[in-house]
Amino acid sequence: MRKHTGPLFYMGLLLFVFLVMFPFLWILLAALKPPAELFGESAFHFIIQNPSFDNFVRVFTERPFARYLLNSTVVATLTTLYSITIASFAAYAIAWLSFRGKTIILGVVLAVSMFPQIATISPIFMFMQSMGLTNSYTGLIIPYTTFALPLAIWNLTIFFRKIPSDLGEAAKVDGASIWQTMTKVFFPLAMPGVFTTAILVFIAAWNEFLFALTLNTQEAMKTVPVGIVMFQGMFTIPWGEISAASIIVTIPLVVMVLIFQRRIISGLTSGAVKE
Repeated sequence: MRKHTGPLFYMGLLLFVFLVMFPFLWILLAALKPPAELFGESAFHFIIQNPSFDNFVRVFTERPFARYLLNSTVVATLTTLYSITIASFAAYAIAWLSFRGKTIILGVVLAVSMFPQIATISPIFMFMQSMGLTNSYTGLIIPYTTFALPLAIWNLTIFFRKIPSDLGEAAKVDGASIWQTMTKVFFPLAMPGVFTTAILVFIAAWNEFLFALTLNTQEAMKTVPVGIVMFQGMFTIPWGEISAASIIVTIPLVVMVLIFQRRIISGLTSGAVKE
């Protein structure tokens, strides 16, 4: 029999949602408060006496924030497309093709993803500087591969392995080549997993800080996380502008998740139930 949930369940659920959303709510309130209400006793009030969008306006008029957004969008998008394309072929090979050493390859991929960025930033910087790739999009996309590609390969390998092997065998019986089996049988079935992995890779690239801080030092090439950190001056920290910028940065991720939420849920639950 189906059990009916009582009021305590919904109260607990509302409390949980409030605790999760509280940091975002607090940042939104700080972004809407004028400087006079950000400090003192009024800083802890939930009701804003004089709400204003001045912080949002100053982010774009007094800072090159639009350029930061463009840089992050280009780098994150190209990193995602590049990583997903390569990871799709690699994951298919690891999951379904028989060759020696594929377990070692998967282990190496996982090991690479465990390397801390601080341990690799020095040789990467020296290489990028010698190749003249600092302060460029390519100079960020290549280092981002060190964490984006292992993440994509590992996740997509799991999704490919959840596809029934009978489909591949049936394709071989019908005379399909490896390429046809991969593109016409496995890839369409793995699309929910591909979308889910793409979202994870995009978010990881969008939020990356250390490589962007070290490799792109010119103001016009900074990404959003680095740009927001540079808002603070020597004697003041513009908390209102920082909060407004944080809200603006979060919006594209929220919109993207809402647009692809069905595919994401389908990807996360694929293979969870077998008939």
